[in-house]
Amino acid sequence: MGLFGNAKTPLVGLDISSTAVKLLQLTESGGRYRVEHYAVEPLPPNAVVEKNIVEVEAVGEAIKRAVARSGTKARHAAAAVSGSSVITKIIPIQGDLDEDALEDQVQLEASNYIPFPIEEVSLDFEVIGPVPNNPEMVQVMLAASRTENVELRQSALELGGLSAKVVDVEAFAMENAFKLVADQLSVPKDAIVALVDIGATMTTLNVLRAQRSIYTREQVFGGKQLTDEVMRRYGLSYDEAGLAKRQGGLPESYEVEVLEPFKEALVQQVSRLLQFFYAGSDFNRVDQVVLAGGCASIAGIANLVEEQLGVPTVIANPLANMALGPRVQAHSLAQDAPALMIACGLALRSFD
Repeated sequence: MGLFGNAKTPLVGLDISSTAVKLLQLTESGGRYRVEHYAVEPLPPNAVVEKNIVEVEAVGEAIKRAVARSGTKARHAAAAVSGSSVITKIIPIQGDLDEDALEDQVQLEASNYIPFPIEEVSLDFEVIGPVPNNPEMVQVMLAASRTENVELRQSALELGGLSAKVVDVEAFAMENAFKLVADQLSVPKDAIVALVDIGATMTTLNVLRAQRSIYTREQVFGGKQLTDEVMRRYGLSYDEAGLAKRQGGLPESYEVEVLEPFKEALVQQVSRLLQFFYAGSDFNRVDQVVLAGGCASIAGIANLVEEQLGVPTVIANPLANMALGPRVQAHSLAQDAPALMIACGLALRSFD
């Protein structure tokens, strides 16, 4: 099962997060993408914990509902494994090898970099280009994940009526979708951009330079903390709290007592992730912050980050310049767009 597999059949991008399954299918004509089908289907609590599938049947059921709701006829999907379960490394390999010899050599080298027995690992590689100052060698991007992570996703997809044509890595899917966002930014193409995806339970920083990822890090923090606080304070169930968060209807005290402290905590998390990046790299600033994930939809969050960090901040919308198919509701798509970065990056694999 290739982590970089290529696809010519119509694919749906399927992002399995901790609280929802997000499905997106794109078509392309005349150099413009069109959103044909999309659905976001909630998952029961703890079916997926910190991006690891715990209850494969529950995830399969949610995928089945998402497929039905979206109306897609496609039966092939691109899914992704999360950063924490993937090891990526750029390794130098002799440049004059044929494909089989290259594969053997990568397998051999991989065992030096991977802390699991090689027979328990799914791995794939992509030749990036020559090693600078050494034309005899090529740089190879190696991606490896424990086979069980890949198989759990394949099983969930099969239960949902889809077959996994591509299993990608979330950070690569993000990078793929970022190309669509980059056109909307006011910074030059070679700028250093911090893409911060704030999901339900995980916040991931992906720093890109000239649109290529140079650093990623994730930490446990997300919108579920806000949902939990709403449940606790107002005596609501998990579903009611999620709904109230999105649609309103909470007491006036909510803004000041619950939402504001959460927004402050979110800004601190973004700041902390950036500090880790500065400490571990030669950089001491980024040119732009782009917020993605469900929490990016919180009103006023971009302004707050920009004010407190002193870096221009925008909300990601990878679908901004796309046409919409007849089944797609513009309003709900616009609301979900920041949370569809990974799904979008996966859906783009249709056009590889």
